[in-house]
Amino acid sequence: MTMDFDAIDTTIPRLGEASILSPVQKEKSRVHAHAQRFISDDERVIIDLDLNRLKKRIAEGREIPSFEKAGPREKIYFDPSKLRAALVTCGGLCPGLNDIIRAIVLELYYCYGVRDIRGVRYGLQGFISKYNLKYKELKPAVVANIYEMGGTILGASRGMQDIAEIVSCLDRDGIGILFMIGGDGTLRAANKIADTITEKGLKISVIGVPKTIDNDIHLVSRSFGFHTAVDIATGAIKAAHKEAEGYPNGIGLIKLMGRHSGFIAATATLAQQDVNFTLIPEVDFDLEGPKGFLASLEKRLEDRRHAVIVVAEGAGQRFFREEQEERDESGNVKPKDIGPYLKDKITSYFKAKDIPINLKYIDPSYIIRSLPANSNDNVYCSYLGRDAVHAGMAGKTKLIVSRWNEEFVYVPMCVAASAPTPKQVEPNGKLWFSVLEATGQGSLKNELQTAGA
Repeated sequence: MTMDFDAIDTTIPRLGEASILSPVQKEKSRVHAHAQRFISDDERVIIDLDLNRLKKRIAEGREIPSFEKAGPREKIYFDPSKLRAALVTCGGLCPGLNDIIRAIVLELYYCYGVRDIRGVRYGLQGFISKYNLKYKELKPAVVANIYEMGGTILGASRGMQDIAEIVSCLDRDGIGILFMIGGDGTLRAANKIADTITEKGLKISVIGVPKTIDNDIHLVSRSFGFHTAVDIATGAIKAAHKEAEGYPNGIGLIKLMGRHSGFIAATATLAQQDVNFTLIPEVDFDLEGPKGFLASLEKRLEDRRHAVIVVAEGAGQRFFREEQEERDESGNVKPKDIGPYLKDKITSYFKAKDIPINLKYIDPSYIIRSLPANSNDNVYCSYLGRDAVHAGMAGKTKLIVSRWNEEFVYVPMCVAASAPTPKQVEPNGKLWFSVLEATGQGSLKNELQTAGA
């Protein structure tokens, strides 16, 4: 699906004129080294690189859609000696949360000279008086080694809190920049907080760092923690493969994260090509019938005596249509548990045919979520954290830091938060076709049709 990039307003709001020279200019020995690093607001990154569409826009005299390039500005808005900044982590755990916290704190402290940095405890609950949660003072010594830990040193929570009370807390406590680290629900909340701040005429910057282990936020080509998740998932696939090989008619079934998007399942399949079937939310499949999943699995066992299956947690939800819908504290629909369901269906199918199998079911989800980031994500988080600080110090607001077309950019928060559906694997795209080639699984549909139909 091609997005309508022309409909995107990529303007980044500002609190006011940035008139203070960046602190790196005050240290003469560093002027030459850092002057080349400053980014102008006019530097842009083209959104859509398709040559034919670019030619058409140019021929029609239309503006080429682009994002503002991320990075340090020569002049900043906030006086570092008077600034109080706050960080909050929301939603589920994800590898890299502590890395983001560390990068933001160290950049504020060492590059800009900000000394008053506060951590908000347990997500948005930390702003609400009834929870009686105090700020955590964040200094370099506090965050120096937290990248070695999983989770978040600030804690997190799900669920909406009163926006007016949050903004009143920010105003009362003199917070100048709020860094919000979280997924699509957090970004929607951040957008509402920023809008309320604007309505009240307050000079508070709200900067979002998008977090989703599923890699499913629009206009974010890659989210932090995703590479770590794929890395750990490949270990689970290796284990499942050895278990399957070790027994006659051995089956390894691994459930991976991905409520609405199968990026982890698809990418892990390609990273560890021992997988014979990959099931994701974007591509429908049949269980029964001559070309359905169960018959295809039986054929695989006849041919090779073992099989490995990867299923994303949001796959096959049509099999639960008669069950009542459940939502989590943030209002997100909770997918029914496809892993045990599939395990039971496989077991019953082969039992009815009197075919003995040895099935091992593996669900590494919570292990993946709570582990430290790998080196790749560690580096990525440091970029995101620093560019978030550069945006906030320059007085920019209502934005998220994103990676797009191999560049770090600033994306308006309202654009990312307003997407009606999560970013998904394209059923007719290269990633999914590569999975089909690697597994050889076919469509798993009884009627011949295109993938995803």
